[in-house]
Amino acid sequence: MISTSRTITAAAILLALVCAALPDLAWAAAPPVPDLTGHWAALTALAVFVLAYVLVIGEETIHLRKSKPVIVAAGVIWVLVALTYASLGDTETAEQALEHDLLEFVELFLFLLAAMTYINTMEERGVFDVLRAWLVTRNFSLRQIFWITGAISFVLSPIADNLTTALLMATVVVAVGGRNLRFVGIACVNIVVAANAGGAFSPFGDITTLMVWQAERVEFQEFFVLFVPSLVNWLVTAAILNFAVGSEDPEAVSDEARLQYGALVVIVLFLLTIAMAVLSHNLLHLPPVIGMMTGLGLLKLFGYYLQRRDQRALEATRVIDGSALGIAASHSGSAESNAKFYNIYNNLKRAEWDTLMFFYGVILCVGGLGAFGYLAVGSQFMYADLGPTVANIIVGFASAIVDNIPVMFAVLEMDPDMGHGQWLLVTLTAGVGGSMLSIGSAAGVAVMGQARGIYTFFSHLKWSWAIALGYFASIWTHFLVNAETFAR
Repeated sequence: MISTSRTITAAAILLALVCAALPDLAWAAAPPVPDLTGHWAALTALAVFVLAYVLVIGEETIHLRKSKPVIVAAGVIWVLVALTYASLGDTETAEQALEHDLLEFVELFLFLLAAMTYINTMEERGVFDVLRAWLVTRNFSLRQIFWITGAISFVLSPIADNLTTALLMATVVVAVGGRNLRFVGIACVNIVVAANAGGAFSPFGDITTLMVWQAERVEFQEFFVLFVPSLVNWLVTAAILNFAVGSEDPEAVSDEARLQYGALVVIVLFLLTIAMAVLSHNLLHLPPVIGMMTGLGLLKLFGYYLQRRDQRALEATRVIDGSALGIAASHSGSAESNAKFYNIYNNLKRAEWDTLMFFYGVILCVGGLGAFGYLAVGSQFMYADLGPTVANIIVGFASAIVDNIPVMFAVLEMDPDMGHGQWLLVTLTAGVGGSMLSIGSAAGVAVMGQARGIYTFFSHLKWSWAIALGYFASIWTHFLVNAETFAR
């Protein structure tokens, strides 16, 4: 019953954001697309999208992967778009609009695929295991673990993304907290807030910041002016949570880990890849994905070296052991021998394919609704009637209930006429707003799975008021310290 109620509420808010108003809402200026919001096909498309997103929100209950309903919905919506435009004698606009949305997806998809492969390779080489082992064996008090894991989450998420960071730190607090379930629950709330806050001031920290950067609304170096507001967002909430954390020592934990060969090289290559993505965009005026894919190619070349190294080591071992298989067996292509070799494609396979396909469905669904004119109507209502500041604050609350990815893509498609400071504001609110509910961010959903039964929707909801205080404090800080950006 509770899950159903939450689903209905989220669907209602999503409907309000996408539509924002009924078709008879007055236009301040001519829309860039025909106002087809009252057409039967447009209303059907809207219903299809809402139904698909109800299934997405109920993923944990019905165990249906979130990508499946939105991919189907995307296909249905664009069929309706094409039929509607064809009935008006226009057979080109729908195709052009779809190609535009596909290009948006392809750039995002390839960028994320390269980043995910690097993260998976660092995990496979033991980088994150070493960090976790160091934390759990240092005999910190629970309060120290609370602040250390929060600080690392805030610092690491701009580089490794908020989802990966939250999962890593959650394993630490679960291991250290042991049977102290209250501490684990509070520490997980802190980690989710810190990871989302840290991801808000870096193009690599969250999907929404990446989308804003690739859309060229904010330059790479300009994201860092959000560092102080993001830090305030975490510190205000953490300071409140701190009073609920005991100062006792945790149970003793033993853990060992070591870096695999080549781990440091992978880290250097990842940093080089980030630099290439930034330089290709800022200096060459090419999409950042060019730099990321070039970096992925370098990783694959290094992976070839690791594979050959493992092959030579296996051959040497067989010779020493006097194996009858000999060197020729290493070239036999058997599953047994190949399993012993490093394979970059194993890390490619471990990418979050459901998430990547979910992005495809969401981007095409929102783009299809935009082709019917819903986004133009929404832009008029939110950014012209309510004003950009109110609208961007609402975006943060919507991100907590729906998800920040479709909300941010809708804002980018609306392309409201607002100043640079407001674009920074919506980047901030979409990034940190999702922390107000556990289902509002990928980090929160992932940690619920990591600390299942301990960190839950309701254990997080108990502290939503404190997170909301941090949310408004970060907005106030942005207006205070970044006042000059509103003049641009």
